[in-house]
Amino acid sequence: MGLRGLISAVMKVAFRVDSSAEIGSGHVMRCLTLADALRRRGRECVFICRTLVGNLIELIRSKGFMVYPLRNTARHTSLHAPSELSLLSKETNTAHASWLGCSWEQDLDDTLSILEHVEVDTVVVDSYALDKSWEVLIRQRCNFVVVIDDLADRSHDCDLLLDQNYSREKADYDLLVNDTCSRLIGPKFALLREEFPLMRPISLRRRADARIKTILISMGGGDKDNVTSRVLQGLRSCDPNLDFEIKVVLGALALNIESVKRVASSLPWSVSILVNVTNMAELMMESDLAIGAAGGTSWERCCLGLPAITLVLAENQRLISEGLSGKGAAFTCDLNNLELNLGSLINRFFTDPDLLKTMSRKAAGITKGDGVNRVADEIMCL
Repeated sequence: MGLRGLISAVMKVAFRVDSSAEIGSGHVMRCLTLADALRRRGRECVFICRTLVGNLIELIRSKGFMVYPLRNTARHTSLHAPSELSLLSKETNTAHASWLGCSWEQDLDDTLSILEHVEVDTVVVDSYALDKSWEVLIRQRCNFVVVIDDLADRSHDCDLLLDQNYSREKADYDLLVNDTCSRLIGPKFALLREEFPLMRPISLRRRADARIKTILISMGGGDKDNVTSRVLQGLRSCDPNLDFEIKVVLGALALNIESVKRVASSLPWSVSILVNVTNMAELMMESDLAIGAAGGTSWERCCLGLPAITLVLAENQRLISEGLSGKGAAFTCDLNNLELNLGSLINRFFTDPDLLKTMSRKAAGITKGDGVNRVADEIMCL
């Protein structure tokens, strides 16, 4: 084996990603999916995560990955020359800077201190709080940088960029990355766990019987604003004689479980409350309509042809929601008028029996769910 083959054989990938009650779980979950795909290809993956309140470090470890925690400490003296950081800081003004829990300079130093002792070939960064300034200097400890983004709102210095959002175009990054950066754009690259494409044929077959028997409600990992309870309240405007059951999925970071239970107990339908589930693909396959956040879970629903009513819970979800609505794959419900409008949207599915079939077909056409293999293969080719 030549030197090039030897380097490839021992390539290690480090993921710089965080989760918290504010950030949610989506960034970590999609990085775990990509890490699994890379591990199946023989690559060793490690995670570097800050110990924010509501972090998922133990979950990552339970999946068999080494985690190097970054402590929440006071600002320390930077390893870099002030002139070097000053020049880069002029470019750094991310809208989500507070997500780090520290300055980007401190995060850089903390990460570099880990990589001094953990030799890696590639760093995958999935954080809205980091940009080109951080990425330029992280190259001191790696050969390649991969960025996972959804916003197209800041510059990057990377070899590969993934933005899995619908309605996103490569041109959106023309001024944000260099010409040599490979861009993987659109939901065909969505990072879905392997159970979703595996369950896709079964899910699509059962949608030939287009009736609402089960409604699935899921707002993501944290739901810090307790939108789940508001959705349940909004269902009160449905005809109480309609025959369906409700399944509510709450993430590991959910803070309002008791509130959800109280509202659920007052509804005229059977409501099951499930926390931190491991069979989301199965639950989606068995459901006929979903009500959920227009985040990364949107691609899971599309893969399984599950019609949805989506809610924009963060600004970065707006593009997804508008794209799915424009395609006819989902309805968008205005969060400000949720309780007023949700019932009428659901009633449309009962008065128009063909609506479910149409939405299911259009959703299924958006992604087949094999995006993680495409992305993993691209990283292997670096």
